[in-house]
Amino acid sequence: MGEKLYYGIGEVADMLGVNTSLLRFWETEIPELSPHKNAKGSRYYTTEDIALLKQIYHLTRDCGYTLDGVRDQLRKHGQDADRQQLVNTLLEVRQFLLDLKEQL
Repeated sequence: MGEKLYYGIGEVADMLGVNTSLLRFWETEIPELSPHKNAKGSRYYTTEDIALLKQIYHLTRDCGYTLDGVRDQLRKHGQDADRQQLVNTLLEVRQFLLDLKEQL
């Protein structure tokens, strides 16, 4: 049986061992966290949302970061990911140009 696409807030709270109110609070404080909501306003989390929640949990509970610190860490991580994507793209372009040069 495969992984579910969406998890309810209660399921996610149980996974992390926290209250649903904490998840709603983090949602208001962390811009990167935005679960899907249906017409009634029920929150549904993807596996990516859950990974982010686990990261927030780790930074706050295990590492002792404040929410300001968590936002800074997430921003830094996002910049590192963007930088790595740029490096990968440039390496692909370089290889393309080297292949093109060999064909000439």
